[in-house]
Amino acid sequence: MSITLTSATGKLGSAVLDAILDNKLVDPAQLVVCTSSDTQDKRFDALRDRKVTLRYNNFDEPDSLERAFAGCFKLFLVSTPKVDMDYKDAPLWRGREAHHRAAIDAAIKAGIKHIYYTSLAYANPPRRASCARTFGKIEYTFIREGLYNESWPLYFGYFFKLRDEERQEVIVAGDGPISWTAIKDMAFATAKIIAAPSDSWKRGTLYLSQSRTLTLEQVARLVSRLQCQDVSVKIVLREEYVDHYAQQGMERASVEWWSSTYDALKDGEGR
Repeated sequence: MSITLTSATGKLGSAVLDAILDNKLVDPAQLVVCTSSDTQDKRFDALRDRKVTLRYNNFDEPDSLERAFAGCFKLFLVSTPKVDMDYKDAPLWRGREAHHRAAIDAAIKAGIKHIYYTSLAYANPPRRASCARTFGKIEYTFIREGLYNESWPLYFGYFFKLRDEERQEVIVAGDGPISWTAIKDMAFATAKIIAAPSDSWKRGTLYLSQSRTLTLEQVARLVSRLQCQDVSVKIVLREEYVDHYAQQGMERASVEWWSSTYDALKDGEGR
């Protein structure tokens, strides 16, 4: 029963692939890894040595998707990382869901029987429901991943330098409890779901995250302890947040898109 995996070189995708292989959940010969890179690249030698099949695919080339998925029973579909497709309030089917729909259409044509679709565990009912309707009669499982613990600097005002940061006040557009979760833990759980019999999780939505949460205010206290100086959070309106970071040289469209994250946090969607 072959399983094909998209985005298997990305953070989550590669971690899921490692979990499957390291824990011997699926025979490597039954795995098809899809990549938009050259499949003969030396970085894939270890996978080839384990009898994993590599196939080229590109979300912008529908025919490549169908060829990549051919002959497989299950598809692990990771939300495309091309977030710029969602910039400037992209209308439905013009954002990233256009890539997802292309993959789903190709999977149906290729004879895939079960799609496991994963993305971050934020609510987005209109887009998610529209994507779900495209599945038709094919079985599906939604896997909603908790927020990666390594991504905290992004939420914490692009605080990527940590010990070299001199800011004592961090501008954000909202706060709320966040279930920071290790990618490795989510990957293992995801791998177990994909490897389980298809009937186990069909037409279900699963949320993978740890139970403990931390707000950005609490993160500020941890950062203060590490820096040996007080670092506080200042919550402002989204417009002020966007203006502030755009003035710091960040791409305005990117900041505008990211600012909606804080509305979700305020609504408790980061749990």
